[in-house]
Amino acid sequence: MKAFDYLNYPYPSQRMTAVANRGMVATSQPLASQAGLEMLKKGGNAIDAAIATAAALTVVEPTSNGIGGDAFALVWTKGKLHGLNSSGPAPGNISIEKVKERGYDSMPKFGWLPVTVPGVPAAWAELSERFGKLSLTEVLQPAIEYAADGYPISPVLGRFWKSAYNKFKQVLTDEEFKHWFETFAPAGRPPEIGEVWKSPGHADTLRSIAKTNAESFYRGELADKIAAFSQSGEGYLTKADLEGYKPEWVDPISVPYRGYDVWEIPPNGQGLIALMALNTLTGYTFDEKESVDTYHKQLEAMKLAFTDGKQFITEKQHMTHTVEELLSDAYAAQRRALISEEALTPKPGNPPKGGTVYLATADQEGNMVSFIQSNYMGFGSGLVVPGTGIALQNRGHDFSLDPAHENALAGGKRTYHTIIPGFLTKKGRAVGPFGVMGGYMQPQGHLQVVMNTVDFHLNPQAALDAPRWQWIEGKKIIVEPHFPTHIAEGLVRKGHHIQVELEKGVFGRGQAIWRDPETGTLYGGTESRTDGSIAAF
Repeated sequence: MKAFDYLNYPYPSQRMTAVANRGMVATSQPLASQAGLEMLKKGGNAIDAAIATAAALTVVEPTSNGIGGDAFALVWTKGKLHGLNSSGPAPGNISIEKVKERGYDSMPKFGWLPVTVPGVPAAWAELSERFGKLSLTEVLQPAIEYAADGYPISPVLGRFWKSAYNKFKQVLTDEEFKHWFETFAPAGRPPEIGEVWKSPGHADTLRSIAKTNAESFYRGELADKIAAFSQSGEGYLTKADLEGYKPEWVDPISVPYRGYDVWEIPPNGQGLIALMALNTLTGYTFDEKESVDTYHKQLEAMKLAFTDGKQFITEKQHMTHTVEELLSDAYAAQRRALISEEALTPKPGNPPKGGTVYLATADQEGNMVSFIQSNYMGFGSGLVVPGTGIALQNRGHDFSLDPAHENALAGGKRTYHTIIPGFLTKKGRAVGPFGVMGGYMQPQGHLQVVMNTVDFHLNPQAALDAPRWQWIEGKKIIVEPHFPTHIAEGLVRKGHHIQVELEKGVFGRGQAIWRDPETGTLYGGTESRTDGSIAAF
């Protein structure tokens, strides 16, 4: 029989909203969704399910996240929303001067310079200790089994893996990168779709994290291995950096939007951008989704918010403008006044003084989790700690080497962060978690999903399936191939530079779970642009 092409889908298909009432897990990988569901069926809660799913995703979708990355979470439990910022800082002894002495005018993408302290294992341990019902050993078991025994590569995963390999073999030529190829291309090539891949070192690392509640990663044997590898490669990450790390519980930030409240993690994350854009758009009424005027105003509001975000967002204590100032009604009105019938080239305003996986879980008790973790650019820095399966992130690439910039590199500082979980409430009651992963697409995806839900009353699956747009820079906008042609033409007449983008991955990959507060019924949508899956019962 001739081999099937698992990336060729010539006919339109339709996904229906998933419906259940005892528990639900929505992710970009079917195997990870099943890991979360297994925890729910064992008597665990939505937090246990989220951790199990997140750990499994480091194995079954390593193209987007890993043990050496960062994580954020919004947790709804007992009628309250909690925020966890588990992003790590730059090493304590790095500086702009040291980076420039190595010949760089901007932060590189690969190697040791962009590596920051990983926050993922600490996030799992922190969530488990505060809200979980099962032990971390139980919760990480599915991920351990996938790593030890292997699993077959799914279609979109295989495509991203091959793309990363083809790029890495051209640019990662130094000796320090050989461990990436040993781990992720053990046969001298990327695994094919349907081929079984396993990572025994990854399994051992997960066992160690589970047994010690992540202590080994920050203060034990794994920390020693990471620090030794850094020292061998003239990296700045030390065991002291790992020992000093602890995630931060934060108060989520929100804006009211047409009777709902939209919640995000505060800076250093870019969720503030989505809230700023929505705050600008509250000044308009949108009667029709497929309208040139609707898209035009969405684009203009997002451009203004994003330009401000890139100028002002960094770690909270280093920001010259507060969240309250940036989300003030006065500033929203000021930015809204700039929106006209013509596309603008955005510039930062003057506020008044005053790569990635996303998952959503819910259980029968009403607990809900919005969770996101990432190595940043696909596999991250290209560095894998020998024998451990720990792919280190390259989050430090977002630091500026301009000392005057708010997001300027400094030892011990956390950078502007792209990964953001979202949550929706109404009148103090949970509606549910949502998110759209994918670098700078994320706040743009959040805005589109929220408006699709609130303004245009689309069910969660339709809200995710709707054609997406992404602002790139200046007046450049990319749209999906099935974006309405007549709308694109109308936007061109308003001065936007519209380009059709064939690569679906750049438009993000999202999940959403909404809960009916009266019945407790859960309604889930998953991503049609990837290997997305919902597990429920």
